[in-house]
Formats: sequence, C-alpha cells, structure tokens
Amino acid sequence: MSFYSKEHEIKGKTALITGGNKNLGAATAKELARLGANLFIHYNSPDAGLDKLVKELSQHGVKVETYQAKLSGAKDLTKLFDAAKSKFPSGIDIAINNVGRVLKKPLVETTEEEFDGMDETNNKIAFFFIKEASLKLNQNGRIVSLVTSLLAAYTPFYSTYQGNKSPVEYYTKSASKELHDRGITVNSVAPGPMDTPFLYGQETDGDIQFYKSVGLHNRLTKIEDIVPIIRFLVTEGGWITGQTIYASGGFTAH
Repeated sequence: MSFYSKEHEIKGKTALITGGNKNLGAATAKELARLGANLFIHYNSPDAGLDKLVKELSQHGVKVETYQAKLSGAKDLTKLFDAAKSKFPSGIDIAINNVGRVLKKPLVETTEEEFDGMDETNNKIAFFFIKEASLKLNQNGRIVSLVTSLLAAYTPFYSTYQGNKSPVEYYTKSASKELHDRGITVNSVAPGPMDTPFLYGQETDGDIQFYKSVGLHNRLTKIEDIVPIIRFLVTEGGWITGQTIYASGGFTAH
C-alpha cells in the first residue's frame, strides 16, 4: 500500500526560497527542482556562483528566476512576492524563508544597534515573510520558516539570537490557524548547529567540538539532514501544520 498520491506531487508548482543561492537554501532548491518544482530564488548580495546554480537547476526542465534584494522591511517582502507572482502568473505554492543572522555575545555587551539588526533580520523579516505568503500563496500552499534548535537550549551568550528567533514559533502557530480554510500549512524547522560557514564565524574550535560531542554520531548537523524534512513538509507532510520541528541529532529536545 502506498501513502504517496498525486496530491503530494509538486511537479509544475512554484517555490519561492529566500537565501536560495547557497548552503541550505541552495540544497533545498536543488531537491525541489529534482521533484519538478519551478523556482524563484532570492539572494542578498552578488554571487559569482549563481549562474552555475541556475544552470544546474534548469537541467531538471523547470523554470528558474532569480531576485536580488536586501530584505529589511515589510515593503521589501511585498516587492519580493509581487516580483515572484509577475514571473509566475499561476502563483506561488511554496514559500521557504532561510534568512537569518547570528550573534554570540554576552547580553550586557550587546549594543542597541546590534539588537536592532538582529531583530530586523530574524524577527521582523520572518513575520512579514509569513504575512506576505499568507496573502499571496495559492490554495493548499506551504510555508516553511527556518529557525534554530537553540530555542530549546539553556545557554549563555545567545540571548539576542534566541530572543529574536523565538517569536517565529508563535507566528507559525497563529498563521497556521488563520489559514486553515485555505488549506495552507505553516511550519518551522529548527536545525542543530549546522556544518556551514554560518556557524564557524562566531564559534571557537572548543565550541565546535562540544556541539559535535552532544549530537548523534559525534558530528554537527548537515544540510543533508534538513533538506528531507523541508521536502516532506511541502509534499506528503500536508497534515502537519503549526509546528516547529527540531532536527538536531539530540543537541536539544523540545
């Protein structure tokens, strides 16, 4: 007996992915292209490898469009979704937000400027991403936000990062209830410390070794651990909504 049906297929559908040019965003784009989804790839700054990525994605016979912008306010998210709809008149079916910024610093040393920058990227943009997706996704769409497994950690030095990411759980819950009638699911995925350049900028070698020691197989979370979860949420996982799924190899548990 197969539990997979045509209603789970995303071939011919369109996915908007922020930060879709590298790391987890690019890996997710590759997986959705493999399944036949068209892609609207947002990226923040010029990227020499973008043309190569687009070529690779296009080999699956899907349409790929790119969009460069710094996302700093509600109007930027409106423009992002409007641009996507102009390129894909049939509409957007999947919206995945990878935008994030990390700060590891004692609370008492954190400046107002640092707090505001973190709050803008991790909180404000996440809120208005969900808002625009809620307004503009097609019936039975899928919204996925990337957060962090640190939301379940009791730890020093991440007060700003944890505090600015934590509201996304509640935006996810509220939006999922509000979108029931349109069949749109809203979920968040919380990876553990991930083996990407995003992690290494603020961690010592000792920190990295500790993160490895508390995870399965004595290693960090890999991109390959997270992509299947995102894929599931936008395909067969349509009965899951309003949830934050922790995937950290046991680094934290919620």
